[in-house]
Amino acid sequence: MKYLAIVGFSFLFISCGNSSATIENGNSASQPMRAEKLQSTTVHTTEGQATPQPVNANAAAAAESAKGGRFSQGGNPIDVTEYNKAIAEAQRSMKPDPKNAEARQKVAQAYFERGFALTEARQYAAALKDYRSALKLVPDHTESIKWEKQIIDIYEMMKKEYPKGGEEPDPLPFAKKEQ
Repeated sequence: MKYLAIVGFSFLFISCGNSSATIENGNSASQPMRAEKLQSTTVHTTEGQATPQPVNANAAAAAESAKGGRFSQGGNPIDVTEYNKAIAEAQRSMKPDPKNAEARQKVAQAYFERGFALTEARQYAAALKDYRSALKLVPDHTESIKWEKQIIDIYEMMKKEYPKGGEEPDPLPFAKKEQ
């Protein structure tokens, strides 16, 4: 029995001792696994770097809009002309009877649709304005409630202050490309 135990420990000792010696072309503790140099996390940030200059009219308009206001607007400029027309038309239909529930629902839906388009263009602060406008007209407009909450949650997750009612910026100006 002693002989078997001595042979077993010897085999285990030899096996463990040879494992590091057999690594010739592979990695060892003294060689990193990666070929590139290790970099600190700050190398990958944009902190302290120059702000890129706009390359087209839309980017120039976005940069101009970003300068003003407490809640500068980000995202992509989009053409909201059709949405503005739909809102204006819906508001005209509501003028004769401002308490008409059907007319209020139509205006709220027009605001929601523009807000959703702005959300897709990542113009979250301007989209909040439209969702809130819809909720002033129809307080239980479920889609507007859902999207307003979602945008506020995004701001809170990023630990940023979100625009309160009346602080929201207008949509970014859209410059049509001339052909």
